[in-house]
Amino acid sequence: MSAPLSDVLVLDLTRALAGPHAAMMLGDLGARVIKVESPTGDDTRSWGPPFVDPTEGDRESTYFLSANRNKESITLNLKDAADQEVLARLVQQADVLMENFRVGVLDRLGFPVERLHELNPRLIVLQITGFGHDGPEAQRSGFDQIAQGEGGLMSLTGLTEPTKVGVPIADLLAGMNGAYGVVSALYERERTGRGRVVHTSLLAGMVGVHAFQGTKWTVAKEVPGLAGGHHPSIAPYGMFATKSAPVQIACGSEKLWQTFATAFGIDPALDGFATNPERVTRRDETIALVEDVLADLTAEEALAKLDAAGVPAGKVRTLDDVYSWDQTLSQGLLIDVEHATLGTVQLPGPALRFDDNAYAGGRAEHIAPPTLGQHNDSVREWLDELDSRG
Repeated sequence: MSAPLSDVLVLDLTRALAGPHAAMMLGDLGARVIKVESPTGDDTRSWGPPFVDPTEGDRESTYFLSANRNKESITLNLKDAADQEVLARLVQQADVLMENFRVGVLDRLGFPVERLHELNPRLIVLQITGFGHDGPEAQRSGFDQIAQGEGGLMSLTGLTEPTKVGVPIADLLAGMNGAYGVVSALYERERTGRGRVVHTSLLAGMVGVHAFQGTKWTVAKEVPGLAGGHHPSIAPYGMFATKSAPVQIACGSEKLWQTFATAFGIDPALDGFATNPERVTRRDETIALVEDVLADLTAEEALAKLDAAGVPAGKVRTLDDVYSWDQTLSQGLLIDVEHATLGTVQLPGPALRFDDNAYAGGRAEHIAPPTLGQHNDSVREWLDELDSRG
């Protein structure tokens, strides 16, 4: 079977992370993705260290490598008439165009949505912005940490002060939402025969994942605070100290609380701790109660006992541990690709698997992130061949 999007052509005009991540997700599913870069390249090509290959002219940013697998690269100066003509030819062949310029920039370059749809009425256009394509603050630039703060996520994260998530989660969620919107629009196009514009933003991604913290305000009118290492609505559910290292325990039901308490010598009906609302109200005391019964156990001993009892628990792994873990490897979450200048490199892989493919993503084989302009000649030759066919 072919990959799910093997007949889809994507033009990726985006840079940094939100848009490139969206395009990469489609590439993982088999789409042909042509990354259109300025002559100086995507901003992330210079984001580092770390770089691979210390030679200034040849070095590759590990940041860029993380978001651009399964793509080709062509360089165009979109202020140059000849290069604008190349882009127009690409638009005529494409199924999807993705861009994350500031609002109005693509219009000023001569490619408003109206012209894009004149060139190709079936084109799906994804526009990713920082704070939305309209509204009073539409012109603001979008940067991940600013969006994490403005979108409220940082007010929920941390122990003593607002803290950003350890990855650019606003960018990544905007990219995921964008890919989801594009696939939906492609499905709709099968009925209508026409393309449409999909909008999303870093702000929308942040608000969209507030989940129960959002309804805590919108419905209950309570402003959530820092959650730290424990669940704000379930106890015990979080990270607990042992004699050697912390472990995570999730008593997500009263039955699991009873199982945990019985296994560790606590009366599950202990006055003031018998129900989840009581334990949440007395969170600090609940944490102390749990850590008291773990105090003489190492993390390994505690996890073995929790596993034997059937209580969900786990380690807090560092990334080197994650990438060497047998379970990670069994899921195809690491892929080897042949890079044009670096040779064989290993990358974190896509999160989806399909029943006809033992590897992650929809492809039988993944393509390394491209060097800058690596496919300038091949893409132009392909366009010329299409023109010669009439």
